[in-house]
Amino acid sequence: MAGLDSINQASPSEAAGAFFRCCGCAGWAAAVAAERPFASPQALFEAAERAWARASTEDILEAFSHHPRIGDRESLAARFPETHAWSSAEQETASRAASDVLEDLARGNREYEERFGHIFVVCASGKTAAEMLALLRARLPNDPSAELAIAAAEQMKITRLRIEKLLAEKPGRSAE
Repeated sequence: MAGLDSINQASPSEAAGAFFRCCGCAGWAAAVAAERPFASPQALFEAAERAWARASTEDILEAFSHHPRIGDRESLAARFPETHAWSSAEQETASRAASDVLEDLARGNREYEERFGHIFVVCASGKTAAEMLALLRARLPNDPSAELAIAAAEQMKITRLRIEKLLAEKPGRSAE
C-alpha cells in the first residue's frame, strides 16, 4: 500500500494493517483507519495523534512490545519481520556502535525494563548509540508515570516517521 489515495481506498482491515506496521497497537490502527478518508497527509497525522492521545496504558504497552531493544541486532530481523527495514534504518547509527557501547546499552535496557516494566522507547532516527545511551541513563531516575508519558511521546515520533515512510512507499511494496 502506498500513498494517501491507496490508504483511503483500502478496505478497513487493509488500512488498519498498514497503520499497524506504523504503530503496533491494534486499537490505535483501527481507530486511525476508521477516520478515513484523509484529505491530506496532515489530516492523517492529526488523526494518528488524536487516536494516540486516547490510547490506554495497555495500548501504549502493546505498541512498545512491537519494538526491538535499542542496539539489539539479533532480535531485529527475527522478531520484527514486518518492520525490519524501518527499524534497521531508524537504528542505523546504533548498529555501527562499538561493542562496549552496545554492551552498555544492553545493560541499560535490562535496568530500564526492570524499573519500568517495558522496553526503553526513543525515536532513534539520527541519534548515535552513545546519545541513546545517555538518554536512557537520563530517563532512569524518572517517576514511572512520567516515564510512560515520555516513552509514549517518543512512540508518536516514531509513528509519524513510519507514516511518512508508508506514504512514500512504491505501490505493491512493504517495509522490506
